[in-house]
Amino acid sequence: MTGSASLETPSTQALAATMADELATLRRELHQIPELGNDLPLTQQRLLAALADLDLEITLGKQLSSITAVLRGEGTHASGIKPVVLLRGDMDALPVAEANDLDYKSTHEGLMHACGHDLHMAGLVGAARILHARKADLAGDVVFMFQPGEESPGGAEPMIAEGVLDAAGRRADAAFGLHVFSTGQPQGVWYGRQGSQMAAADELHVRFKGVGGHGSQPHEAKDPIPALCEAVTALQTMVTRAFDVFDPVVVTVGKIAGGTRDNIIPDDATFDATVRSFSAKSRSSIQEKSVRLVQGIAEAHGLEASVEYTELYPVLVNEESAYELARQTVVDMFGEDRYSEMQFPLPGSEDFAFIAEEVPSSFLFLSACVDNTATNLGNNHSAHALFDDSVLPDAAAWLAEVAIRRINHG
Repeated sequence: MTGSASLETPSTQALAATMADELATLRRELHQIPELGNDLPLTQQRLLAALADLDLEITLGKQLSSITAVLRGEGTHASGIKPVVLLRGDMDALPVAEANDLDYKSTHEGLMHACGHDLHMAGLVGAARILHARKADLAGDVVFMFQPGEESPGGAEPMIAEGVLDAAGRRADAAFGLHVFSTGQPQGVWYGRQGSQMAAADELHVRFKGVGGHGSQPHEAKDPIPALCEAVTALQTMVTRAFDVFDPVVVTVGKIAGGTRDNIIPDDATFDATVRSFSAKSRSSIQEKSVRLVQGIAEAHGLEASVEYTELYPVLVNEESAYELARQTVVDMFGEDRYSEMQFPLPGSEDFAFIAEEVPSSFLFLSACVDNTATNLGNNHSAHALFDDSVLPDAAAWLAEVAIRRINHG
């Protein structure tokens, strides 16, 4: 029995155990109907059906297929003000053709829940059912945020703009979420860290504009390609010299384009890069330094540079008190051996970060590895990614329990 449950009230774990089959069935149904981006009508419809028998205040998104559901706790808080906790689950899939031979394989060609968002949705539905059963002793309100577009174009910002953080009538006091992984840890292990949990992700788009000419007479042209190549290598040098090794920046140039054949100097050449950083300070610095570096190299070669730096996702930061509550809840529920402290943040990004910028938040990882060795054939985003349904009751129970503890005892 968890620390917040009385002898008369079933614990969150006990309630979750009774719905294990139901949650697995829901997850597999969602897995078969993956949809992309912010327009997820089939997914939204299935989730609404799963929530239909609960006493929730439901609002649908105007710009996207989101679901915001508010549960009103019936308990009395000592402060006289009911706290509000937000729990988030993302809904969208990926443009990946599933390679697994499953009886619940994706029925949408070229699309797959390859990142585990189907588990996130089922787990959040489970948390809603648990908290609904416990609402008599819940001394606050819970907002269930079913968010489209986590992979892209990003659903958190439009949901925040549409009022998800204030859906209960006042600003959420805290927010919690989780992400499953198909590799990396043995099955059922939770992991996270205080502070930076996931990187900021931005984009750098560069176009060097010169004057084309014949390859045999480069002195009569202004060749953009050598300058562009110099900029690519200079960026790699710059991040190792201008940034603290313990607060790193990663710049990866993933695309270069220019020219049509070997003996023609083109008028222009381009490259696109992804930029990862782990603090707001480094993120601001790399934006200023990368743009200045590229423009300086172009000028030195007598060229013009068109540089576009696009901010995408901020650093996902686990706030100290929210993280400690999230971590301790895992330990109390499942034991010390089920939690692993991360030494370093994950270089990937997550738009839960936008929520964490607004309210104290914690976001944990949970291994759903199917073979219990942390070495599945495919990691997240792979066509071979596999996730084990057996973690669903734990995910649902933890989401519910951390909300109860933050509301009743936080």
